[in-house]
Amino acid sequence: MSEPASISTSIAGRYATAVYEIAKDGKAVKALEADLEALQSALGDSDDFRALIHSPIYSREEQGAAISAIAKKMKLSETFSNTLSLMAQKRRLFVLPQLVTALRDIIAAEKGEVTADVVSAKALTKTQADKLAKTLKASTGKTVTLNATVDESLIGGLVVKVGSRMIDTSIRSKLNSLQNAMKEVG
Repeated sequence: MSEPASISTSIAGRYATAVYEIAKDGKAVKALEADLEALQSALGDSDDFRALIHSPIYSREEQGAAISAIAKKMKLSETFSNTLSLMAQKRRLFVLPQLVTALRDIIAAEKGEVTADVVSAKALTKTQADKLAKTLKASTGKTVTLNATVDESLIGGLVVKVGSRMIDTSIRSKLNSLQNAMKEVG
């Protein structure tokens, strides 16, 4: 991991732990999950929002005012709104994407869940996704949430990543292996 990414992850981890503990003490973990959903979609959908949190041209006051207005408009919980205001004041809004990820991981761990990143050549059907989740639950012993994406360059098959384990059954990787084996023969 690069040094800036490591620093961002470290900062986000500290904020995530603090926010989760406050939400847990206030019995507001459900509200926190709703806030995470809203922020995740805002980060994915809005170029202006991403520019606000990453751009150094905005002053602390401008970021603080903008993030307070955004939090109010998104109807974020008081805990998360205060956290975002503090992050703006400390010039730490750039770690917001890592904060969302870290909080999701903490909540999933508390629930005994694990997220599996699944990349397939075509979108998985509901039946296929359910069967894969059931199989992964049997191997991990935890409830599995699938984070599915499509990459047509796989040609066929799946790439499944659960924690530090990765299973690559894609045709692309098999063709690459075959190509490497052919190079060794000559």
